[in-house]
Amino acid sequence: QEKSSRLSAALFGEDCEISRDQLYELLKYAALGKCHNATQPSWCRIYHQSHLAGVVVIVLHEMSQLHFYKFYLQFKHLRKVFRHRFTLTPSANFLASLCGEGANLKPQNTAQGLTSTSSECIPKSSDLQCDPIILKYGEKKQGLTSYILTSEEQKKNYYPMKGSPGCQGYVHTECDQQRTDSSPLFGLDCEMCLTAKGNEVTRVSLVDAQGQCLLNELVKPESTVVNYRTRFSGITKKMLLPVKTRLPDIQTRLKKMLPPDAVLVGHSLNSDLQALEMIHPSVIDTSLLFARNEGRRFKLKFLARAVLGKEIQCEEKLGHDPAEDARAALELAQFFIEQGPAKVAELNLEMLLTAEKLAEVSQNKAAALQPQGCRVQKQLNELPHLSKPCFLECLQVTGQKPLLLGRQELDSSGLCQSNLSASNKQILQRALEDVPLSTFSIIQFSLGPEYITSHLLAGLCEKVRSKLTDMLTIYAGPFEESFCLKSVKKEFGRCGPIRSLTMITETYQPYVCIQYEVLEAAQLAVESLDGAEVAGSCIKVQRPVTAAVLDCDVLIKELELDVENEGVIYVAGLKKSVTEMDLQEEFSQLKDLETLFLPKDLQSGKHRNCCFLKFQKSESALDALEVINGWTVKGSKLRSRNALASGHLWRWIWQMNHSNGKQGGNISHENMEQLSDTEQDLRKKMKKLDQHIKKLYRSLQNNTLCVVLFPGMNSMHGSQSGLGLMGIKDDGGRSAC
Repeated sequence: QEKSSRLSAALFGEDCEISRDQLYELLKYAALGKCHNATQPSWCRIYHQSHLAGVVVIVLHEMSQLHFYKFYLQFKHLRKVFRHRFTLTPSANFLASLCGEGANLKPQNTAQGLTSTSSECIPKSSDLQCDPIILKYGEKKQGLTSYILTSEEQKKNYYPMKGSPGCQGYVHTECDQQRTDSSPLFGLDCEMCLTAKGNEVTRVSLVDAQGQCLLNELVKPESTVVNYRTRFSGITKKMLLPVKTRLPDIQTRLKKMLPPDAVLVGHSLNSDLQALEMIHPSVIDTSLLFARNEGRRFKLKFLARAVLGKEIQCEEKLGHDPAEDARAALELAQFFIEQGPAKVAELNLEMLLTAEKLAEVSQNKAAALQPQGCRVQKQLNELPHLSKPCFLECLQVTGQKPLLLGRQELDSSGLCQSNLSASNKQILQRALEDVPLSTFSIIQFSLGPEYITSHLLAGLCEKVRSKLTDMLTIYAGPFEESFCLKSVKKEFGRCGPIRSLTMITETYQPYVCIQYEVLEAAQLAVESLDGAEVAGSCIKVQRPVTAAVLDCDVLIKELELDVENEGVIYVAGLKKSVTEMDLQEEFSQLKDLETLFLPKDLQSGKHRNCCFLKFQKSESALDALEVINGWTVKGSKLRSRNALASGHLWRWIWQMNHSNGKQGGNISHENMEQLSDTEQDLRKKMKKLDQHIKKLYRSLQNNTLCVVLFPGMNSMHGSQSGLGLMGIKDDGGRSAC
C-alpha cells in the first residue's frame, strides 16, 4: 500500500506567525523535495514528500485575517477542513516571491542550482541507457539497502575491514543487526592533520537523518602535528591547545551513539574510517553512488551545488566544516534514494561539470585581459545577487508544468501576464479542468476593486473590533450596596485574565462590567457564574445586548466545532507564580497530552492565569475536562472548557483588543450606515468563494497539499495581517494531520 503524505505543524499559541520566506520554504520543499536547495521547512514538517500528488495554492486577493473572522460563519468549508492555520505577515506582492512578476519563465538555467532544461542539456532516453548510474543501478527506484557497498566494493576501495592488513587494533562499531530499507542513515565526516604518524583525526562530525548534528568534536592527535592543513581542515594550533578529547574517547562515543542497524553515509568515507581506526559494516559512499566512467569521482562541493543547489566549502570560510560536509553527503544519498537512478541520470551531471569548467576558464581569460583597476571596479559593481531564484523556473527545470490561473497567468511562451477580466466562476471552471494536469498550481480569486476602498476596510475593522469587545465583556449583578469589589474580581478572575473591571453606578443596585482578554474567559464566566452567589448576592451574568452579539451563541458554538480547536481545552484559575514546568508536571498524568501553551501578555511578557492543553485525541480532551474542573493546583481551584481561540486567533484577538480603535479610524455614523448594503454583498461573495474552494478541493487527488491564503494588506488605516490555512487531503476529503 502506498504511503500517505502527512503534515505536522507546531502552530499553537504564540508560534503561529509565519513570514513570506517561511511560506516560500514550505511550498518549495513540497514541490521540489530536495532539489534546488529545498529542505524541510523549519516551522512544520511534511512526511513522505515524494508521495505528494501535487501542490495547490489558492490565493484570495484583497483579503486578510480580518475578512476571515468578519465573515467566519460564511466560510463553512474552510473552517471545517483545514486544521493548520497561521498568521501571515503582510508585505509586497506575494506572487512575486513565487514566480517573479514579468519574469521569463521559459526553461533556462536557475540562479541556485546548475540543472538546466535547455535542449542541449536534456539527455535523450537512448543516452540514459549508457549513463554510468543507469548501468550500475538500473532505472527503477530501490531502497537504501541496494546502495550499501558490498564487501567486495569495500575491499576494492580500501575500507577498513575485519582481517584486512593494517586494521589490527581497529575498533568495531558492533552494528551487526541486519539492514533494511528503514534502517537509519547517519552522515559522517572528519578533518585530519598530518602528524608524524600520518593522517590523524582532529575533528569529527555526525549528523542524523534529519540533518541534526549529534557530534561535532575536536580531537587531539597522539603524535606531533607536522602540518595542520588549516586551509582545508580549518584547524589551527591554538584550537587544539585546550582539547583533552582523544581518539579512544571518540570511538567509544560513536559506538554508543550508533544503533545496531545504522548505515553510515559519507563522501570517500574510507578515509574517515581509516583515520578513526574504526570498522563499520554498512556504508553508502556518495563519491561512488553518483557513478562516473573510468573510476573518476565527482567532488562533494560540485554535487552539493548541482544536485542540492547548496554552496559548501566556500572559499571565504577557513577550512571545511565537517558537519556541513556530513549533512551534504547525507542529503545527496537521501536524494538519490528518494528520486531514483533515472531522475539522477536526467540531471546530466557530466555535462554540467564540463559547462562549469568551461565557464570558469572563460571568466579567468576575461579577467586576465582586464587591467587590475577595471577588475576591482567590476567586482564592486557586480556584488552577489541575493534574491531567490524564480520558483516556477525551478519547477520547470525539474520537468514539472506549473499552472497559474487568475489575476496573473502563464502564456504559451512561459511569460507571466496580467489577466484582470476573468470572473471567479470562470477561474474555477478552468481550475477544475487544468489542476489535475499540473503538479503545482496557483489559483487566484479576487474580490474586486469596489470592495477594497479605505472607508470599507476601516469600517470592517471597526465593526470587528467592536464585536470582539462586546464578546469579551460581561455584566454581573446586582450586588449589595456594601459588596466587596476585591472578592468579585477574585471570583471572576478565576475564569481568566481580566483586562478591566469597572463598577456601574447608574443602576438602582451596583453592577460590575468586566472585560476579559480571551473569549474563553468571558464564556466561562457566563456559563459558570450566571445564577451563582458571589460576594453575598445571587447574580446574573450576561454579555451586553447589542446588534453585534445577537449571533454570539451561534458563533461560540461554531468556534467550538472548528477543526482547529479539536482536542484543545482551556484551563483557568492558575496562580501567576505557577510556571510552565509546574504545569507540565501537574498535567503529565493526563492521557494523550501533546502540547501545553501558557499565554503571555504580548507587551509585558508576563504569564496570564490561564493555559491551553492540546491532546492527540478529542476523547482524551473530553476526559481531561471532567478531571480538571475543580482540580486544585498549588491551592488554586481550576476551571476549564473547550477552547475557542487557541491558535493564531488568540494572538489576533489580543492585538485587536489592544488597538483602541486605531486600525478602524474615526468612522462617521453616516459612513457606517452605508457599509450595511456593501456588507450584505460581501457576505454573499464570501459564501460563494467558500463554495468555489469546496468544489476545487473536492476535485483534488488524495495526498495533495492545499494551501489557502488571505494575503493581508497595508493601507492608510494600518497593516492587516494575512491568514494561511493548509492541509494534505486524505481519503475522507479532510486535511490530514
